[in-house]
Amino acid sequence: MRILLLIIGAFAIIIGLLWIGQGTGYVSWPQSSFMISQIQWAYYGAALSLVGLLAIAFARGR
Repeated sequence: MRILLLIIGAFAIIIGLLWIGQGTGYVSWPQSSFMISQIQWAYYGAALSLVGLLAIAFARGR
C-alpha cells in the first residue's frame, strides 16, 4: 500500500505541475490543448499537487 501511495502521489504532483504550467501559459504542450492560458487549470493543478503531497506524506508517515 505504501509503494502504491508513493507512486500515485508522485504522479499527481507531476500532472499537477503540468496543469499549472499549461494554465499559466508557460507550457504549450501539446499545442492544441484547451488548457493553455486558462487560469482555472492552474488552480486545479495546484490542488492536485497538494493531494499528491498529502498522499506522499501519508505514505511516509506509516
